[in-house]
Amino acid sequence: MPDEPLVLGIETSCDETGVGIVRGHTLLADALASSVEQHARFGGVVPEVASRAHLEAMVPTMQRALDDAGVTLADIDAIAVTAGPGLAGALLVGVAAAKGYALAADKPIYGVNHLAAHVAVDTLEHGPLPEPAIAMLVSGGHSSLLLVDDLTAGVTPLGATIDDAAGEAFDKVARLLGMGFPGGPVIDRTARAGNPAAIAFPRGLTAPKDQLKHRYDFSFSGLKTAVARWVEARERSGEPVPVADVAASFQDAVCDVLTSKALDACRQHGVETLIIGGGVAANSRLRVLAEERAAKLGIRVRVPRPGLCTDNGAMVAALGSHLVAAGVAPSRLDLPADSAMPLTSVTVAG
Repeated sequence: MPDEPLVLGIETSCDETGVGIVRGHTLLADALASSVEQHARFGGVVPEVASRAHLEAMVPTMQRALDDAGVTLADIDAIAVTAGPGLAGALLVGVAAAKGYALAADKPIYGVNHLAAHVAVDTLEHGPLPEPAIAMLVSGGHSSLLLVDDLTAGVTPLGATIDDAAGEAFDKVARLLGMGFPGGPVIDRTARAGNPAAIAFPRGLTAPKDQLKHRYDFSFSGLKTAVARWVEARERSGEPVPVADVAASFQDAVCDVLTSKALDACRQHGVETLIIGGGVAANSRLRVLAEERAAKLGIRVRVPRPGLCTDNGAMVAALGSHLVAAGVAPSRLDLPADSAMPLTSVTVAG
């Protein structure tokens, strides 16, 4: 509708330079520039490399988004930018760019939470968020369970990773198996030829003793170590490593823990909708297992299409649109980048 806010979003929290434009819940443009290939030879994201890549990509990515949407900066109603959490240097590039564009075009600016944006992006595919909902965010840096009552006011953290996040574990196991970086997509593909029940890898923080203190928390460090020891034992004995079976069994262990804890949270809080976001939400096994288990409990699962699960400007624009429509005051022009921005802060206060 023409009276819905036209919001531009800028995302630079890690290795993706994203600029998205939305009107209400309608996605008009989602321009992306990735520096992942520059990091591949290091086996992970190098902050300094990412920051420089954002600097080089910002202006052309911005122009591409405006061209794709068929609008100019003057047409935009507000600019949203990821203020945190993320890599400090990378965040600074995006925040500085957003301030420059906002000042030049005399537009309000919203510094928003990267993780809350991963929840908001679902509205671009499935419409308004049901509230309350449980959101599970799984990426290279975060594995979080959130209770979402009102996204504009903040979310309630229920659990988080206490060591390696799910995406980080995928990267480390992929490196161990000689698959390269990033690990998520290649393990997903390789696992399709393997047997997920071939190897009984551990499920972290699922024992009865963990229920009181860590019921909704995640731990994948022990799983990563178990995979490494299993592979090393095979190599020492001179036996070939069944890479597809290792990948499938590891992936199944991760997805088993993620889905069981998320659905447990839904049951305990009387919530009928589970939203899954973040880069690992693109994993095919996670999607299938979540759908199968949720269907038995009468819980609806909402997962954005894979292209919206990974970091992008569309998700930042979606959250910005949500805030503008709710009448939330914009941030000050001197808003900071906060690499440790807490989940309880959806936006940087004005």
